Amino acid sequence: MSRERGRWRRIVIKVGTSSLVDASGRIAQHKMWDIARGAQVLAAAQTAGGSAKTGAQFVIVTSGAGAAGRERLGLKLPLTLPQKQAAAAVGQALLMLDWERALAPRPTAQLLLSAGDIQERERYVNAKSALEASLGLGAVPVVNENDSVATAELKLGDNDTLSAWVSYLVDADVLVILTDVDGLYDSDPRRDPDAGRIDVVKDLAEVAHLGGGAGSTHGTGGMATKLRAARIATGAGIETIILGGGGAGLEALARGEARGTRFLAAAHVPARKAWLANQPVRGAIHLDDGAVKALRGGKSLLPGGVVGVTGVFTFGDAVELRHGGEVVGVGLTNYGSDAVDRIRGRHTREVADLLGHKDYDEVVHRDNLVMGGAR
Repeated sequence: MSRERGRWRRIVIKVGTSSLVDASGRIAQHKMWDIARGAQVLAAAQTAGGSAKTGAQFVIVTSGAGAAGRERLGLKLPLTLPQKQAAAAVGQALLMLDWERALAPRPTAQLLLSAGDIQERERYVNAKSALEASLGLGAVPVVNENDSVATAELKLGDNDTLSAWVSYLVDADVLVILTDVDGLYDSDPRRDPDAGRIDVVKDLAEVAHLGGGAGSTHGTGGMATKLRAARIATGAGIETIILGGGGAGLEALARGEARGTRFLAAAHVPARKAWLANQPVRGAIHLDDGAVKALRGGKSLLPGGVVGVTGVFTFGDAVELRHGGEVVGVGLTNYGSDAVDRIRGRHTREVADLLGHKDYDEVVHRDNLVMGGAR
């Protein structure tokens, strides 16, 4: 896999459990040290002029806390939810201690994130600020999901998805997903000896069927979660690479010799718009022809263009904007579903009389809107 040298300013490296553990499921410290060295080699290689003369900054998104905690506590699978949370709490301390040693003399900065840190805009901005400050002070952020307190409703679900969001947060140039398979194959290489690796993917829709099932017995992510992460990241203009080989794979990537699959990035999308396009929606606002034309012309959504409401949502929720059966965009609503239903089809000057107050002229402001079809 050839690439142009020296063009990455920030790199996010996602390290899956399968890249950290041995055959028995225990954290293999030599693998972690190899990855830490490979990450630093890759970052140092980004020195070909411009603003990258001192190399790239990098962030590690790590799995493995559950595996480390299970080993320390002597737990056997399957676990109850409280046992999983306890294992993560114990394992996170052990995992960070190992990363601190592996990355020395660089300081490490631990960040534990959950779904709310991504989906709630204020918390998203706070997480972004913490990451920016850590990088600015020369630390290596080591990020994991906050599994010690997360439940199914609060989880992003897997660290592949988390790594894509972290790439948003730090405005990364590339996301490297380390795994135990050296890229995306046209069939399962564990079962098909004739499977061929795909070197470059230009259109994710053409390979979506290759996601398959779960990954290793020690991790939560399979190829499907890696393809989902690639979709999120490339949609925001962040190149994504699925790479095998652990630390040696990262060093090969630094030399331009890595075996893996490269997902080409789409045109750069402002981070706020990219964030918005991937938020879970709470309902839908249905529009007339004039509203759709206005939105596509860069205008905000006013009450007069609304013809209906579906679902229950509140101020600040992400909602679909629909025209007929088509999703034409996603936006953050300035009014709850009941209020939108009461003011639909009316002029903005009538809003105060209808609701008893008027906080905004717009139902959805153009700055809080991204146009596009179904996700």
